[in-house]
Amino acid sequence: MISQKKLVVSHAPFWHIGSAVPARNYNIIIAAIPAVLMGMVIFGVPALAVLSMSVASAIIWELLVAKASKRPNTVGDANAALIGLLFAMLLPASVPWWLVVTGTFLAIVIGKQIFGGIGANPFNPAVLSYAILSLAWRSYFDFDAQYVHFEIDYTPFYPLLAAKAFGTSAVENIPLLDLFVGKQLGGLGSTSGLALTLGGIYLIARGLVRWEIPLAFIAGLFVTAGLFHLAAPETYAGPLFHLLTGFSLIGAFFLATEDSSSPVNLIPMLIYGAVGGVMTMLIRNIGAYPEGVIYALLLINLMNPLIDKIRPKAIGKVA
Repeated sequence: MISQKKLVVSHAPFWHIGSAVPARNYNIIIAAIPAVLMGMVIFGVPALAVLSMSVASAIIWELLVAKASKRPNTVGDANAALIGLLFAMLLPASVPWWLVVTGTFLAIVIGKQIFGGIGANPFNPAVLSYAILSLAWRSYFDFDAQYVHFEIDYTPFYPLLAAKAFGTSAVENIPLLDLFVGKQLGGLGSTSGLALTLGGIYLIARGLVRWEIPLAFIAGLFVTAGLFHLAAPETYAGPLFHLLTGFSLIGAFFLATEDSSSPVNLIPMLIYGAVGGVMTMLIRNIGAYPEGVIYALLLINLMNPLIDKIRPKAIGKVA
């Protein structure tokens, strides 16, 4: 009698690196912890309140959508918690609770679930939500007005707005080291360049984020800011100032690298990041808004499906 062996064949992928969606999301949360802690040190209990409300409400919206649409419960993959955390890191520490809840609704329901859930969203959900809210209730995103009652021991104004309104002279005396450490007004989790850089290095070292997008974003921003500064040094601040203020570093390491809305191939990633950095500086210097990262990211999110078609020629392919 002939002995026959049955082979079980499964579909691709055939090799697994040992990482999964929850592990990735939890690691990004871990990478964001230094910046979050700095925000709580600088802005106090109100920062903790905003962070807690944002993460909790994002998880609740995820649960409600899953229940209403009769989909599997996906809260355990930590993606909703991550979106809530990143959204909170962009906010002033003094925003009202209803704005936070509205923002997480926009991020989870409109930015993510309406497109089919994780992996299907064309825009970074936290960025999309922030952009909508900043247009609808612009006064709540005026960092100077929001922090007017906070007791702080450093320059009590938003550096990017001062630079845009009054030129280089308004910010030239601010030590770059203060900006790097986090002694500036801004989003509660996006002021410390040191903390964000440490988090970004952690993500790159763990292989959770490719280096191409952050490096290209920073290079595009740095070169464009440098050219503006060379052309009119009294009007436009230097590249290091722009790199260490606003959402530059959180955008480079945590927002531009979001999986669903960013490319996966080498050349597209370099183009994607560089265009984001260039557009950030064009919006900041000649646009209507002092901060350009949010709208630059939405623009490159739109570009992603097109530029990600740029792929290397297959091995052995003639034409």
